[in-house]
Amino acid sequence: MTVELDDQFRRYFGTSDLAGVTPAAMTAGIEHMRVDFGLEQDRDRRFGLWTLLFMLGAAPDLDIAFSAEADRAAARNFMEMTERFEGD
Repeated sequence: MTVELDDQFRRYFGTSDLAGVTPAAMTAGIEHMRVDFGLEQDRDRRFGLWTLLFMLGAAPDLDIAFSAEADRAAARNFMEMTERFEGD
């Protein structure tokens, strides 16, 4: 199953346009996402939620987020990739 980014924004923030989200709605959406992240059992969905939280500046630390070293390594790779992209 493919989950679209816009669908995730609508699920957690009520809109696909984050520019229009109030600070209170942003906080509530991130909290909802963090709860879902903590409950999620599917490895791929869990990683997807973590990357979205990371992009919003709200991701839990890798040691807390992922028990498997492979997942922590993938998260570090994602972090490095986004840093390179932001540097361009």
